[in-house]
Amino acid sequence: MPARPPVVVVLPVLLVAGLTALAWALVSGEARADWSSLLAALGGSASFDATVIRELRLPRAVAAYAGGGLLAVAGALMQVLLRNPLADPYVLGVSGGAAVGALGALSIGLSTVAADASAFAGALAAMLLVFGLARGDGSWTQTRLLLTGVIVAAGCGAVVTLMLSMAHDARVHSMLFWLMGDASAAGRPWPALGLLAFAVLACLPLARDLNVLARGDLGARALGVAVDRLRVAIYVLASLLTATAVTMIGTVGFVGLIVPHLVRLAIGNDQRVLLPASALAGGALLVLADTAARLVLSPLQLPVGVLTALIGVPVFLFLLARHYR
Repeated sequence: MPARPPVVVVLPVLLVAGLTALAWALVSGEARADWSSLLAALGGSASFDATVIRELRLPRAVAAYAGGGLLAVAGALMQVLLRNPLADPYVLGVSGGAAVGALGALSIGLSTVAADASAFAGALAAMLLVFGLARGDGSWTQTRLLLTGVIVAAGCGAVVTLMLSMAHDARVHSMLFWLMGDASAAGRPWPALGLLAFAVLACLPLARDLNVLARGDLGARALGVAVDRLRVAIYVLASLLTATAVTMIGTVGFVGLIVPHLVRLAIGNDQRVLLPASALAGGALLVLADTAARLVLSPLQLPVGVLTALIGVPVFLFLLARHYR
């Protein structure tokens, strides 16, 4: 088995990769810009290229980075909490619940703040429903949990379809595009980026307890871990992270599944490193996917969720076959 790279190398490499992806996103597009335009934009220039970079591309790139990091951290938390590498917000129906909440609020004309709160409520409700149904006899298994998550996700998809069928024709296209993943409408991504940094910093003091919990509930309780309180905190935090990402960039699937798992394969399962590495890798991956979605069929733009699904579906099938082999 090849030796894993040291942590002092992995985190800086992921940080540089994210910054490089952001820089590529800022200079790439139908109206191409050069690196001098990028420096001018960051310096406050009022030129056309600088304005395009600063007002159009920068918010979109930051939204993609923050959204990818939020989904990756939420997926990593769910996977360690459930001791299941196949758990993620999309598969367990949490993304679907957030989408139902956000679309429900927007369809009746509520504000963006209300849509964010509704998305959080929908994500938390979906997570509680999944775990409540999976623990019908007082215990749950990984298979039952995954099956319940798939069913709840399908139910959320049906509700979303109903909302789309009842929506005005002029709004259906934009709603569909948002559901498949769209970072272009994220005008204020900076609070989400701040939430990502806060979530990682808030989880670091819990990393030891999460490492112990990953080995089983009985062992964690024996070592003094407050398992029930830790679970509630992680459930709420994962729902908040997922809801924020969904309201900002739509229901982008598989980022929360493949990023933590690939990071875990590379550097191990120590949550002190896994969580920040997942945040960096998830952000870089979604920025690259969003930039590619803008460029592949330029001037047409693909939903970023299409590209993440094309990557995530075969990886998910591989992980599923490997997990149950």
